[in-house]
Amino acid sequence: MTTLPRDSGYALPAEWSRHTATWLAWPYDPVTFPQRVARVEQIYCQIIANLAANEKIKILVRDKSSETKIIKLLAADGQNLNNISFYLADYADVWLRDYGPTFLSGGQKQKAWVKWRYNAYGNKFPNLLKDDKVFDNIGEQVEGHKFAADLIMEGGAVEVNGQGLALTTEECLLNPNRNPNLSKDKTEELLRGYLNLTKIIWLKRGIYNDHTDGHIDELARFVNGRTVLLAWTDDSHNPNYQLLRENYEILQAETDSRGQKLELIKLPLPTVNYDDGQIAPASYTNFYITNGIILVPQFGQPADLTAVEIISNCFPDRKVIGLDCNDLIYGGGALHCITQQEL
Repeated sequence: MTTLPRDSGYALPAEWSRHTATWLAWPYDPVTFPQRVARVEQIYCQIIANLAANEKIKILVRDKSSETKIIKLLAADGQNLNNISFYLADYADVWLRDYGPTFLSGGQKQKAWVKWRYNAYGNKFPNLLKDDKVFDNIGEQVEGHKFAADLIMEGGAVEVNGQGLALTTEECLLNPNRNPNLSKDKTEELLRGYLNLTKIIWLKRGIYNDHTDGHIDELARFVNGRTVLLAWTDDSHNPNYQLLRENYEILQAETDSRGQKLELIKLPLPTVNYDDGQIAPASYTNFYITNGIILVPQFGQPADLTAVEIISNCFPDRKVIGLDCNDLIYGGGALHCITQQEL
C-alpha cells in the first residue's frame, strides 16, 4: 500500500507560513494572452521585484534563449538576479499553481511535495495536457521527496488553514471530468491522507465563467485558523449572486476542526468584462501571501482599494500591494493561479 504524507508526519501548512521560494512559469503563449504577452511579462517583473528580496524565485523557462531574454528584461528593470533561478522545462502554460508541486511541511527526514495528476481542467484544453509531466520530468531538480498522488486535482482547488481544515468545491473535485470513479468519501479520504486534514468543508459552485470548474481560490481564502475571506456581491443581477449566497450559508453553519464557529468577512467581487463582453472570472480572493508581502489583484474597479484595505486589516504584519491584473485575467486566472510557494 502506498505511503501517504500523513503517515510520515507531513501536512500542508497555511500559505502565510514561511516560504523559502516562489515558483513561476514564464508567460509566452499568445493564445493564452492574446496581444498581451509583453504586458503580462511586465506583471511578472513586478511580482519578482516585490518578492525577490524576501525569498528565492524559481522560474520555469522553455529554452536557454528564453532565459537569456528574461535575464535581460529583469536586468533592464534594475532587478537583482542573485535570488533568481531558472529551470528548463517543456511546459504549455503558466498556471503552475495547478500542475506544479504542492509543498508540505513536517516529516522527519526531508522536504516533501505532492505531485497531483493533471488533466487540463477536465480535458477541456488538450494543448495543456503535457503540463501533467512537467514536474515528473524535472522532479530531480525539486528539493524533497515526491509523493505521486493517485488523484486528478489542481492546487487551486483546495485551501487550508494549517490546522487540519480545508475548503474545496463539489463542482470541481466531484466533477465527473476529474475522477469519475471516486466517490465523495473516497476523494475526501485521499485528500485527508495527502494533506493531513481532519475536516473538509465542501462548498457548492465556483464563480461564473471559471473554466476550472470552481477553484476555491476564486471563492474563499483563510486569513487565520478560523477566519475566511469570501467573495461577495450585493448585485442581484450578477450571475454570481445566488451561488455566493449559497456558499456563504454553508460556511455560516460550519465550524473549524476544533468546533469553533468560523468568522466570515465579505470581499467584494469585481465586475470585469473581456473585449467580447463576456464576464471574466475575476476575484480579489486570488491574492498570494508571501514572506512579509501580500500581492492582490487589481482590475481598475471602484472596489480595488476596498479589497486592499480589507486584506490589509486581516494581515497587519504584512505589506499589501495591488498589481494590475487586467491582462493576466485574459488567461482565466490571476496572481494565486500563477504562483506556488515552496516551504
